[in-house]
Amino acid sequence: MAKDHFHLAWFLSQGFGPKHWRSMWPGSASDMKRWMMPDLFIDLAKGMERGCFDYMIIEDSSNVPYTYRGTHDSYLQYASSAPKLDPAVLVPWMAQQTKHLGLVPTLSVSEYPPYLLARLVNSLDHVTEGRIGWNCVTGSNDGAAQNYGHDKHRPHDERYEVADEFADIVTKLWEAWDEDAMVLDPSIPMFADGKKVHAIHHEGKYFKVRGPINAPRSPQGRVPICQAGGSPVGKKFASKWADTIITEGVSIERMKDYREEVRQSAIAIGRNPDDIKVLFLCYPIVDTTMDAAQERRRMEEQDSLKHMDMQLATMSRLTGIDFAKFDMDQPLPDTLTTNGHQSSLAKWLGKTPRELVRTFANKGGLDFTGTPDHVAGLMQDIMQEVGGDGFLLFNPHFDRRYVMEVCDGLVPELQRRGLTRKAYAHTHLRDNLMEF
Repeated sequence: MAKDHFHLAWFLSQGFGPKHWRSMWPGSASDMKRWMMPDLFIDLAKGMERGCFDYMIIEDSSNVPYTYRGTHDSYLQYASSAPKLDPAVLVPWMAQQTKHLGLVPTLSVSEYPPYLLARLVNSLDHVTEGRIGWNCVTGSNDGAAQNYGHDKHRPHDERYEVADEFADIVTKLWEAWDEDAMVLDPSIPMFADGKKVHAIHHEGKYFKVRGPINAPRSPQGRVPICQAGGSPVGKKFASKWADTIITEGVSIERMKDYREEVRQSAIAIGRNPDDIKVLFLCYPIVDTTMDAAQERRRMEEQDSLKHMDMQLATMSRLTGIDFAKFDMDQPLPDTLTTNGHQSSLAKWLGKTPRELVRTFANKGGLDFTGTPDHVAGLMQDIMQEVGGDGFLLFNPHFDRRYVMEVCDGLVPELQRRGLTRKAYAHTHLRDNLMEF
């Protein structure tokens, strides 16, 4: 592959939940009521496979938030962060309709025991023939902690200490069966050689796990791990464990700095930095003319300002801070702290809530608005300056029109320019990630 090739993936923001019910193209009434069925997501997966994307991450959280104004009303009014169905349930549906696309459910170390998570991911990797990844998250909203028997989450940095031990256990369980442990010889008879299956006998600070996992090593063995650490300790964790990292594309300079910091941290612990693919969030709006695309962007900004409570509720959920208590036109105090998403809060400090709501229209990042040719050119220029490794496209409320505009409009232009792959070279997610 040419050096200027970059990866494409999709971040299924707002997870396995309602998407297009407020869209200009919402589908039929039946379609809207059946949002919990996999149809729209299968359409997206098929479009992504036509575009030869590496993978889809399915974001998740397992509570109905109540941080904003102390109630869940705004979240349910807008279907913002709730409701959501379990992402692991959606994976087999999309896997049956695709052959190459990687599928990466979000599974939290705060909500799963290590053995249960390792077994679930191993099972999914078997039935998809090696196309699974694990989006490793630590949890941040105390409402979710309260659904699992706790009053609140552990302190931010300690959550990563837990995640480090958790990832160590999970990867050992995945590799507890040697690659040749399955003999499958009925003449002996021997299904599996017990000498090649190993208990892990882990006893650590947070977990105790005997092992081995009760299933053979899956096609990829060590399933690719995705992570989104933005804080100093989060980036350190990602540098150690992640095969692909998702992060914000706020500015070219910050993108370069983030990628270089991760790569240097990886080198310091003996990892090859080229084995970590850093993908930057990108929200494109493409249309047949520049004017049409810019009008759609303007309408989205107008909608954000019309429904400011929806944006403020999201900010409240991410940080655990009720943004209803602040004056809309006064800068947020620099003294604010959070046990939630520290990197999100850090970029909001000193700005007014009204300013922040306005940035939600372009999702707080670089502006990818225009014709397919224009947006592809922007992506090309940005990635050349940043140095790699690709983009993670997203739209929290996409519809079928948007899927086609991106997968059958923007991506073919990227392929024509020789920037993204035109065919899959491998069957396993890990191999496609490491292709270039």
